[in-house]
Amino acid sequence: MGSIHDPGELTELEQPSFDEFQRQTSLMTSCTLLWKELSDHINSLEQNLLKQSETLKRKIKTLDSETKASLDSLKKRELSIVDSVKIALSRVESNTKAAMRTLSDDVEENPDGEVDNGDGLLQHLKSSCLKMEAKEFWNFVTGKKKEIDLLREKIPAALSECVDPARFVMEAISEVFPVDKRGNEGGSDLAWACVLILESLIPVVVDPVIGKSRMLVTPSMKEQAKEIAEAWKKSLEERGGIENVKTPDVHTFLQHLVTFGIVKKEDLEFYRKLVVASAWRKQMPKLAVSLGLGDQMPDMIEELISKGQQLDAVHFTYEVGLVDKFPPVPLLKAFLRDAKKAASSILDDPVNTGRAVQLAARKEQSALRAVIKCIEEYKLEAEFPPENLKKRLEQLEKPKTEKRKPVVVPANKRTRASNGGPMPPAKAGRLTNAYVSSFPAPSPFVRSPSHTQYPTPVPGYPSPPPAMYGSRSPPTNPYAYSPEAAPPHLTGSYPGAPMNYPAYGGYGNGLAPAYQQAYYR
Repeated sequence: MGSIHDPGELTELEQPSFDEFQRQTSLMTSCTLLWKELSDHINSLEQNLLKQSETLKRKIKTLDSETKASLDSLKKRELSIVDSVKIALSRVESNTKAAMRTLSDDVEENPDGEVDNGDGLLQHLKSSCLKMEAKEFWNFVTGKKKEIDLLREKIPAALSECVDPARFVMEAISEVFPVDKRGNEGGSDLAWACVLILESLIPVVVDPVIGKSRMLVTPSMKEQAKEIAEAWKKSLEERGGIENVKTPDVHTFLQHLVTFGIVKKEDLEFYRKLVVASAWRKQMPKLAVSLGLGDQMPDMIEELISKGQQLDAVHFTYEVGLVDKFPPVPLLKAFLRDAKKAASSILDDPVNTGRAVQLAARKEQSALRAVIKCIEEYKLEAEFPPENLKKRLEQLEKPKTEKRKPVVVPANKRTRASNGGPMPPAKAGRLTNAYVSSFPAPSPFVRSPSHTQYPTPVPGYPSPPPAMYGSRSPPTNPYAYSPEAAPPHLTGSYPGAPMNYPAYGGYGNGLAPAYQQAYYR
């Protein structure tokens, strides 16, 4: 029989292994970490789901409110159509009656179109609008460019008298837009008049009930405006593309789109290129927003900065409220640095050696003036004091002012060879107090000419040695003389010079600089 093992005795197979213990410990640790990782992941998913759910709820709420607002707006627009049509019809009827009265009345008009004040100008504009004489209206406006501010004030009131303002404006500007029909002999650029008239049309065609959200332009006129826009785009291709088109033409085209409300979303990239190419135009930031480019403004501003148009970028930032993202002061300083570098490159250019200094100064002056104006416009004096800029501008303009001082030769042709002064009168010896001697006769005193005799500055000449002898020495400070403060004995005309005075030979002596200095006071 086999022996029975003692229960307290452990066999070799039953003894636990330390490696097994470590393995089980490692497994438990891995399971714990995995459980924690899974728990964190599940919690993260739950949080994300909650956030997405909240976001969806907010979007649904916003969408509901926007839908409600849109429906209310549509309902308001629908209800306002009747009132707007009534207002438009009454306006058309009153304008028609006024036009008929104007045509029937035998009113004597000024054939030259001369107007003496704002009321006369408004009456002339209204007369053309009532009669729907677009050609006469156009000729009158283009002939009053010097009164552009007054035109900007009066044209909207005149256009409101038209039976069909939109048609009238299209006919008025048709001579130069979409293409200039005047040919090569067209003369001056009249795009300013097109922009002025198109801007003035906006308040006239705005819906009187709901405002700018609806323009009172008939569908036929809107289609005609679209055709005009397409014709301009085709002419742009014939002229060599965006790079070769004139900025005033671009301004007219974009204003045409905004005025008649014919902006196309599919052409936004095309509009953006036009705006960036003509960004220096003052109205471009506002036009860009009106064209629907507000979302693209940050990229457009960065593009302008990369092209070295920091000043234009400042105007765009203020228009869309991106001053915090694009601080204006660093941009203005960078613009001045670039201008100074450009001026230095002009000085180093061997092609413009003769005019290099003038061109470089002009370049820097233009940049300084633009930056100073920008600082004043946006009230940046505290961040960027303009005093140093103004001093620098004065330094650049000073040589230009001095260069304008021409040399004036005295009118008396009889000059003395010894000192360059005028010869004494031919009959000086007959004067009662003329000094008679074997020595040469002294030069008489010549009265200083009045300021009106010399409209241009008189340069000073080196003081010659005294041509006379006498008991009195020359004055120690010859520059103290001033015509305004001359003593009584020098204000009259003398027939001859006393012996105790040095010779005063016109502007060829030491007193000339003093007279010149007093002349400019």
